[in-house]
Amino acid sequence: MMGSNNNNREREETLTFTIPSSSSHHSSPITVSDTLDSYLTDPRSASGSFQNDGVLSGGGDATDVEFGFSRPDFRQSSLVGTVELYERHVFLCYKNPRFWPSRIEAAEFDRLPRLLYAAVKARKNQMKKETRLTICEGHDGTETSNGDVLIFPDMIRYRRLTHFDVETFVEEVLVKNGEWLPGTPETLKGSYVFVCSHGSRDRRCGVCGPVLVSRFREEIELHGLQGKVFVSPCSHIGGHKYAGNVIIFGSSVNGEVTGHWYGYVSPEDVPLLLQQHIMKGEIIDSLWRGQMGLSEEEQIIKQEQRLLLNGIGILDESFALNESSDNFTSCCQSNGVSCCQENGDSSFCQSQVSVDNRMSSDAIETEAKLSADNKSSKPVISRTNSGKGASRKFHSMTTWLDGWEQEDTYAALAVACAAVSVTIAYNCYKQLT
Repeated sequence: MMGSNNNNREREETLTFTIPSSSSHHSSPITVSDTLDSYLTDPRSASGSFQNDGVLSGGGDATDVEFGFSRPDFRQSSLVGTVELYERHVFLCYKNPRFWPSRIEAAEFDRLPRLLYAAVKARKNQMKKETRLTICEGHDGTETSNGDVLIFPDMIRYRRLTHFDVETFVEEVLVKNGEWLPGTPETLKGSYVFVCSHGSRDRRCGVCGPVLVSRFREEIELHGLQGKVFVSPCSHIGGHKYAGNVIIFGSSVNGEVTGHWYGYVSPEDVPLLLQQHIMKGEIIDSLWRGQMGLSEEEQIIKQEQRLLLNGIGILDESFALNESSDNFTSCCQSNGVSCCQENGDSSFCQSQVSVDNRMSSDAIETEAKLSADNKSSKPVISRTNSGKGASRKFHSMTTWLDGWEQEDTYAALAVACAAVSVTIAYNCYKQLT
């Protein structure tokens, strides 16, 4: 009945289809649509539908200690690089989390998700993009709102897909990358937040997910972001042990639609994700698992580049233990621990940990190349010289510069002047002789 009754391997499987990609895809800039996604922000879905259900709700302090944000394994594993490479995410809006069986893609009585799963799997070799299929909430659990399909990074939605249309939809939209003629694609606007709340698949997601969904909705209302930020519970996305798991889709500063994954998210992190990631476009690296469109290795490199550009670096544990409190933020990043949680100071985390992702990867590589051209030895900041060794060199250089005293400057100038004087005297001597 519960996900905890399945073996570990079985629980970690995902509705993911890996298809060799022949080319990358960049969607057009998002245009404003008048269509509101009310079913994703309906208050009835936040409380009455599943949060009070005995299987999925917290059930008191004992449940939180065992499965929730106080569980022993919470924030004990590294997060970055834990998202498998994929290029397109398809969400089928279907019923309510408390009605989802553990294997909804194979459920006998859930015909629509079962047929869509089978059709996507059958045509995966003909698709040009790696495609991931996930179920999200369909309003209030009635059939009237089931069948809506959201596609990212395309930022489009098709309404009212039925089991009769599955084959045609997969062929026209997912294989041929065209339009489904019976339906009219609607452009999505704003940011979309999906929180894994699949309690029948894994108890940790069932305990953490509903709490996070409710907190997101509270913060959205508090900041007046209704109609701009939408949140919905979703089915298993992989990585139960990282619960709460959150995916945020939205347009970056340069207009590119991105999908960022976060893990070990607690209710206290929700305001930070809204204010820093969604409103300012800054990635929270202490919670970042990866990104749609990047391989596991590329996700690790991407984070190292961001940290180096912001002067944080990645320090190993033995070196970080000897650092002063000024370098505590770097220590937190090295060990995958949220400084916000340890310090209880959200502003401290925002100023020290939050990373600006407005610089493109080309700018990062250009800076590394310039550094390499100006140095005869190995560069301090380099894409190829990453890891702990590079971080120690970077830190050593900054420490050496900080220790440069005014007397050292005078001494260097004196040596330079003496060298110039000797050169002039030698030239005069040669001319006289």
